[in-house]
Amino acid sequence: MEGFNLFNKRKMLAGSLSFLSALALVGCGGGETADSGGSQGTGGSDGDKELTFMFRGGEDEKKAYQAAIDAFEDANPGVSVNVISTDADQYATKLQAAIAGNDIPDVFYVEQGDVMAYVDNGILKDITEEVENSDFDIENVWEYGINSYRYDGKNIGQGNIYGLPKDVGPFALGYNKAMFEEAGIDLPDPDTPYTFEEFVEVGKQLTKDNDGDGELDQWATGFNVNWSLHAFVWSNGGEYLSEDYSEVLIDSPEFIEALQYFADLQNVHGLTPSVAQAQTLDTYQRWMNGEIAFFPVGPWDMSTYATLDFEYDLVPWPAGKTGVAATYIGSLGIGVSEATKHVDEAIELAMYLSTSKEGQQQLVDAQIQIPNLIDMADEWAADTESVPNNKKEFVDIVGEYGRALPAARTYTAEWYDEFFINIQPVLDGEQTAEEYVKQVQPRMQELLDASIIQHEQSAN
Repeated sequence: MEGFNLFNKRKMLAGSLSFLSALALVGCGGGETADSGGSQGTGGSDGDKELTFMFRGGEDEKKAYQAAIDAFEDANPGVSVNVISTDADQYATKLQAAIAGNDIPDVFYVEQGDVMAYVDNGILKDITEEVENSDFDIENVWEYGINSYRYDGKNIGQGNIYGLPKDVGPFALGYNKAMFEEAGIDLPDPDTPYTFEEFVEVGKQLTKDNDGDGELDQWATGFNVNWSLHAFVWSNGGEYLSEDYSEVLIDSPEFIEALQYFADLQNVHGLTPSVAQAQTLDTYQRWMNGEIAFFPVGPWDMSTYATLDFEYDLVPWPAGKTGVAATYIGSLGIGVSEATKHVDEAIELAMYLSTSKEGQQQLVDAQIQIPNLIDMADEWAADTESVPNNKKEFVDIVGEYGRALPAARTYTAEWYDEFFINIQPVLDGEQTAEEYVKQVQPRMQELLDASIIQHEQSAN
């Protein structure tokens, strides 16, 4: 999973009403394809069964997947896999074009938020029977990962299986150990989160002018609101949606308080680079340069962060009124096309990439994800010598307290996108959190209502 890019790619696909309309046309099209060597798995001249696998990722992920594909082909004589890899920012557009052209890959990456539309429109194959009758132990795969691709026609999380997890992506909080040691501050407790108040106090000690020129050059935080606000809202008892996903709840006192706290980290406490400073050098680069103490970390970051000039580790996010840390788990799925001509082989490939020990080891060794297999993940997390030492935090998020992103289980994401479109005045201290949520909640509810109606029409 590419973490910071997930939201934008999700919007490009699931948030497009015109694309959902195109899906409906494809769903009625019967699944014939052009002879492009693509979606349907055309047979080669030697009679081999050829599958097409489409995915996205950086160079580390591409190398890991090619190695996994090579191993799959070695274990399955007579089956060849045509790999189509794209950069992260191109994947949604290219997959959309393949679907619109009725040239869908046999096996491909699926966003969590696209499962309902893909199933309703005949794009994804139901693989429940094959998965349940396979020789791998489904109980040894993260429940969150499996349930993210279950769908009963109404809700995600229950019903038949339409995909398997490519990964589960726990969004942890990282910190720069060197900064704590230089400031003479005790390292954070890996098991007990800071309170909101404690986080501010520690943050003030970590925000400094190191060269004495009157300008700050070290800060406590550098959080992006799209990715980090959830941890503060949920731990404070706030919610984006009601339990049945029908009501937008951002105007609750708990949500408002958490949003205001988030904005105050910069505007009241000065713990975050200003907008002008962030434009000069964004907070990600400042973290990489060792200028920020706390920064979000996903498993997909590990290969990049292995080259940092400082040692980092993981801790729980600070906790609000509930006293319990919170954060989200992202995921990408691996789905099988309803139109594939090689059903058994396509499903076998999806299962191999998602759940085989050999395939998982390739991806884990590349430091781009945690294992999908629980026993392998526990063994991986027990290694406290390699960085990050507290890899157990990733495992705890997936197994105990992480949640799906708010729009992962609604039919479209427009209602969720709306929240962030005009939020900058709050972050700049020009508008209070209470003023903003009162303004934006009705529009979000309107868009959510439209999404619910659209889902009902598509399902019928």
